[in-house]
Amino acid sequence: MIEYVVPSDPDCLFCKIVAGKIPSKPVYQDDELYAFHDIHPWAPVHFLIIPKLHIPSMALLTEEHAPLMGRMMVLLPKLALQEGCNPYPEGGFRMLANTGAEGAQEVHHLHVHVIGGPRPWSRG
Repeated sequence: MIEYVVPSDPDCLFCKIVAGKIPSKPVYQDDELYAFHDIHPWAPVHFLIIPKLHIPSMALLTEEHAPLMGRMMVLLPKLALQEGCNPYPEGGFRMLANTGAEGAQEVHHLHVHVIGGPRPWSRG
């Protein structure tokens, strides 16, 4: 059974990355958020942004998470530009948050993929 919102899950891949137990290539971090490059990128720009708090899925967000998610959504376009996405409207990026088994979620720690850069991309 998947734990609900807890500070950290010792069995979670992304919690281990946040804790520095598994190496990653950082893009950004602060007290609440961590962004890092995807190990199997689909496009010239492909990174993930996650809350440091272990929230297993987008489906488990509550009103108390609204400020955190708002910060994530405001930060995301800035990081996309920083990492090489071209500016809107000619450029842009894709955000993808798989949710649950039927939504193809593989790691049960809320995460948003940010994918962009000049096309064609290998996937997506």
